[in-house]
Amino acid sequence: MHNLKELKIWNKAITLSVNVYKATANFPKEETYGLTSQIRRSAISVPSNISEGAGRNSNKEFIHFLGIANGSSYELQTQLIISNKLDLISDSTLEPLLKEIEEIQKMTYTFQNTLQNRI
Repeated sequence: MHNLKELKIWNKAITLSVNVYKATANFPKEETYGLTSQIRRSAISVPSNISEGAGRNSNKEFIHFLGIANGSSYELQTQLIISNKLDLISDSTLEPLLKEIEEIQKMTYTFQNTLQNRI
């Protein structure tokens, strides 16, 4: 088991989730159960899967959940780009979020490799 509060990747994913919630706060009401909900679920899935993996009993299981978190980050990335193309979020809001996501994706890949080398 890993201590979540000490995992830099988890902390960054939490910050990303908060930033995504703020970025989607002014989405149109008709998107509440559509794109807004989907984006927020994807964002929450990233730190949630990191934490679930951290709580598992083996590095192999942790690697698996890091893979799920990474998949959610790609899903989030796509949904944010679509939102931008629909003029729901501006370029100035999108770009920092995409940078956060890309950093988390790189960290996930590196962390998976580190854990794999410990197996």
